[in-house]
Amino acid sequence: MITMNEVWKTYPNGVMAINGIDIHIEKGEFVYVVGPSGAGKSTFIKLMYREEKPTRGAITIDTEELAKLKERHIPRLRRKIGVVFQDFKLLPSLTVYENVAFALEVIEESKANIRRRVMQVLDVVRLKNKARFLPHELSGGEQQRVAIARAIVNNPSVLIADEPTGNLDPETSWEIMRILEEINERGTTIVMATHNKEIVNTIRKRVIAIEGGRVARDEVKGDYGYER
Repeated sequence: MITMNEVWKTYPNGVMAINGIDIHIEKGEFVYVVGPSGAGKSTFIKLMYREEKPTRGAITIDTEELAKLKERHIPRLRRKIGVVFQDFKLLPSLTVYENVAFALEVIEESKANIRRRVMQVLDVVRLKNKARFLPHELSGGEQQRVAIARAIVNNPSVLIADEPTGNLDPETSWEIMRILEEINERGTTIVMATHNKEIVNTIRKRVIAIEGGRVARDEVKGDYGYER
């Protein structure tokens, strides 16, 4: 499903962020990516959705080799990969419905399909009753649920969540995790970067720990392993 083979990433300023990583993630897995600040987690995550390109090595999602992907084909790749960010990245002037629908409009889906699919995913994140609200009228947790709906509206095979609970209070964080677990149970592969020790230690999944740009630990049903 997702394979990194001898992947290195060095930035133009000489910083080596990823240092010879080899990993394989199976279809349907739920994987936490943990590690201290500055360890290379963000680069590791960005490589998966082609925000960054490796300096060396191969990254494959399904049969797609990301480093060889032409720029014009990146939008097609992004239909397979949903991404959820810590800061939501919603369009403030669009309603909840419009924010989610936008991901389908850009690929020219029919209006009927857009309406059907948007209402389906709003039901998954329990926000059908707020479809006409604007982002500023929602709580932080509700905004993150809109972001999740937008990320899964194309039925991606992979959902990448970069610190999805980082700006949320503990109770709301658990709500987001319950939704992510439901999405995973439907067959979507989830890779989640997080600093949330309580979540990792309570909802046990595979843990990949990144330190110094390398995989320091890769454990089935692992724990967080750091003080913070």
